[in-house]
Formats: sequence, structure tokens, C-alpha cells
Amino acid sequence: MMNKFDKLDKPGKPKNEQAKLLLVDDDPDLLTLISMRLSAAGYRVTAVESAEAAVARLAIDLPALVITDVRLPGRDGMALFDDIRSQYPALPVILLTAHGTIPDAVEATARGAYAYLTKPFDGNVLLEKVAHALSLSGPASGPASKDEAWRAELISRSQRMAELLAEAKLVAGTDASVLIQGESGSGKELLARAIHRASHRSKAPFIAVNCGAIPEQLLESELFGHVKGSFTGAVAHRNGLFQAAHGGTLFLDEIGDMPLPLQVKLLRVLQERTVRQVGSDAAIAVDVRVLSATHRDLDVAMKEGQFREDLYYRLNVVTLALPSLAERREDIALLANHFRQALAEKYGKHINGFAPDALAALMAAPWPGNVRQLHNVVEQVCALATAPLIPLSLVQRALRVPSLEVLSYTEARQKFERDYLIQLLKLTDGNVSDAARLADRNRTEFYRLLQKHELTPSLFRADGEAVADERQD
Repeated sequence: MMNKFDKLDKPGKPKNEQAKLLLVDDDPDLLTLISMRLSAAGYRVTAVESAEAAVARLAIDLPALVITDVRLPGRDGMALFDDIRSQYPALPVILLTAHGTIPDAVEATARGAYAYLTKPFDGNVLLEKVAHALSLSGPASGPASKDEAWRAELISRSQRMAELLAEAKLVAGTDASVLIQGESGSGKELLARAIHRASHRSKAPFIAVNCGAIPEQLLESELFGHVKGSFTGAVAHRNGLFQAAHGGTLFLDEIGDMPLPLQVKLLRVLQERTVRQVGSDAAIAVDVRVLSATHRDLDVAMKEGQFREDLYYRLNVVTLALPSLAERREDIALLANHFRQALAEKYGKHINGFAPDALAALMAAPWPGNVRQLHNVVEQVCALATAPLIPLSLVQRALRVPSLEVLSYTEARQKFERDYLIQLLKLTDGNVSDAARLADRNRTEFYRLLQKHELTPSLFRADGEAVADERQD
């Protein structure tokens, strides 16, 4: 008879993942054995023998993954799973189950558990499941700590983003102008807001304006304000955004699209720290920190004479380059689950998570629209979801990826044959003799094919039309 340890004693290749795992099982021997196996693979394992102890550990130190037996004393593993889904929806869970509890495990998987393994199981399979679950999910996290609240909108576990945010935190403590570079949809305004929140100006206004979305004649008035009568339509005095942002931060998005005449006036404001409203010669002092962003290559724009070099150096005291979503794929699952949770609440739906193949499809997508596109995709699947687990088909639809139907050779042949017969019957208006002639088959053999596929020729005829060849049978 197979011992419950038989498949767990194969040596595993160390992976040095250093991820924290919580292991829950009331069998002390199995708990020790699995702990040793996971530790040897490079994971940091906390092992407990009950659901109650697991809940306590989760409150103290949140792991990257939970592995729990379904059958536990007191509160069972299913109750523990429900608690985890409620409090930590992005935290992946692997269930260990005996044959008698397989239905429970299957149900839990449909509700969002990552996977289940039936005892006895191969230790290498467990390691594969753990590695894959960690690759598809970011670390589940609770509310941001007070020290991290400034960057709460920037959801990430990427090392590249961590380095960028460390630089952003440093520069936030100064009044240096920052140029944020990055593709459209990568989160440039979110980073600008984070810098503002981490600065000494955080209590003052943060004002954002898209320089490429406002016509030139209106952009000057929008930025600097105007006096009554200064141009047609100026029926009242109006302060500009520089004055509105006094004491705080002004974010100039898509600065590379600003017309050249306006670049000259912006440079004067940055140099003199004063603004002159349209139609006025009076200088108004402003205390504003300027952050700017662009998806354009300003070096090329300067060479082509489309962007002033002196303005570039005024704006670009510090450069922060946001990576595209494709360059930080480890954040995709984390962001997708974050958006899913918020959007499920918005639409009043009970959505536990993504099916593993759906999450894998998100991870593999190219994301030319970056985080903005990911949010759009997740919103679409949440709006259309009818079950607690988002399936691959919905993700493929949102990504506009055609679903691939994988058929056996026999199934594919039958499908082709049926579709072929339907096309012939449509072409001949249900005339079997003509259809058989086109197929190069005799009528008797053709009828057998129609019966095999339960196709009725009369359904393909015009209403009331008689066909002589069928009356002859």
C-alpha cells in the first residue's frame, strides 16, 4: 500500500524563491515533511496545525501563498479558505485533500482556490503548483501602512518599480522639477500625484492639465488666466492654473505637445516665478512646484526644433522613467486582482477571482495600452461575468483574442463534414440530387451522411417549394 509520504521524498531543486508560505495540516509528520521539502526549495515556511492558528498567523505576517488541508479539527480548511477569500482576495490558496473531500476542493477551486492536490501527491507537483501560483499572483496585501500611503495608487511588486519609487520618494522631498517619461497609459499622472503626496506641499492643491488636449489659444488662458475683455469671450476675470496651484503642485501632462510660442511664456514663468495674465502686464508671484510628463522623445523633438532646449533643462532637473506594463509583467496579476476587487464592488457582483488559465492569458498579453488598457479589460470582464470565477473565454473576448477550440481528429472531421453538408444544402436549396452531384456521391450514400448528422433537407428549401427527387424515395 502506498504510504502518504511515498511521493514526497524526491529531492527538489532549490529555487531560492524566498517567498513566505503558510502551511496548515493537523498531521504533524506530514506537516514536517512538506515543510522540509518547501524549505529545501528556497521558501520560508510557517507551519501550523489548525485553521485558528492560521488565522492568527495571517493577522501577524501575511504570506505569499497558503497551503492547507481541507479536513482540519475544529474549523476546517474550507472555512479557512472562505476567510482568506473574504479578507485577502488576492492571496492564492492550494488545498490538500483526501479522496472523500475532493468534491469540496473542486467547489472551492470554482470559487477561487488556485488548485487542489489529492493525497498522496508527488512532491515535485506541489513545488510546480507553488511556483506557478506565485508567478501568477502578486503578494496579497492589506491596507497600505502610513509610511507607504503616498504611493498607495501605484500597485506593484516589481523591482524596477521599487527602484523608481525610491527615487520618487527622494526627489519628493525637494522642490526640483521632475520630468516623468513613459508610454501612454503607464501611470504618469499617478506617479506625479504620489510625488505631491510625499512632498511638503501635500496639504496644498495638486492641479493637472493635459497640454495636448487644449487648443493653443485656450491653453495660455487656462495656465496663466486672463482679464475681462482681453479676447472675445473673456467676459470676466479668471485666474489660471498656476494661481490655482499656489503653494502646491502643477502637473503639465504631455508637455511635448505644447506649442512653441507657449513654451517661451512657460519658460519665463519658471524663471521669474511670476505669471502675467492674458491682457495684463502685471506680474503675479506664484509658488508652484512643476512636474511634467510626456510620451514623446524630447531629444528628438529638440533636434527637430519642436521643443525648446532651455525649457527642457528647466523641466528636466530630474527624470523618472516609468516602465511599460510589458516590462513589469510580475505586476499584471496583482493589478488585475486589485482592479477586479474594486470593479466587482462597483457593479455589485460577487467575483472571487480569475481562473488560472484566464490569469495566464492576462500575463501573456502584449498590453500596448499599459495599465489603462488592463483596467479596461478587467472592467469589461467584471461587467459581463456571470459566475464567481472569471473564465478564459471572457478574458479572450476582452483582449479580442479568438478562442481556440481544441478538438480531437475525429471531432474535427465530424465538424468539417457537417459544415460541408450544410453548405451544400444551402447552395442547392435543399435539393438532395444536386447536393449529392456536387459532392460526387450517389444519393443513397448522401442520404446516409445527412441521417448521420441529423440534417433535414426540407429545412433548407424555400417555403412551400416541392422537390421531386425526394418524393421519388
